[in-house]
Amino acid sequence: MELVSPNAGTIFWMVIIFGVVAFVLKKFAWKPILNALYEREESIENALNAAEKARREMADLKAGNEQLLAEARREKENILREAMLLKDGIIAEAKEKASAETKKNIETARQQIENEKAKAINEMKQQMVEISLMIAEKVIRKEMAGNEQQKEMVNKLIDEIKLN
Repeated sequence: MELVSPNAGTIFWMVIIFGVVAFVLKKFAWKPILNALYEREESIENALNAAEKARREMADLKAGNEQLLAEARREKENILREAMLLKDGIIAEAKEKASAETKKNIETARQQIENEKAKAINEMKQQMVEISLMIAEKVIRKEMAGNEQQKEMVNKLIDEIKLN
């Protein structure tokens, strides 16, 4: 039981050995261990700072990307709106042109119809005049078979001309 019960000599040597070990550790081991711990702490802190910085940069990039996407959407909508307006303008212009050409063609057709109508009327009048002259000629020949009748007719026409 001597090992379990404290003895003054054993305590003395334990304290001396503990002091020597503590001195050796302080002289040779504490500085490198503390330096390693400080370096490790500093590298962890730097890594955490870098991670935080990267997280902020990612958040900024995400916000920037969202802004770019929103701007791209607005620009797309503007382009589509302009394209629709341009399409509507082109369609309206084409309708206007077609309407104007249709009106022009209708007017041209009307004029042609009027011209053809006037031409047909003139031809009919001319034919009527020719027919009337032929009929009048035949009637006059039949009625004026004699010289006497012809002289009488000429005198009558002369009198009418003088009166008018």
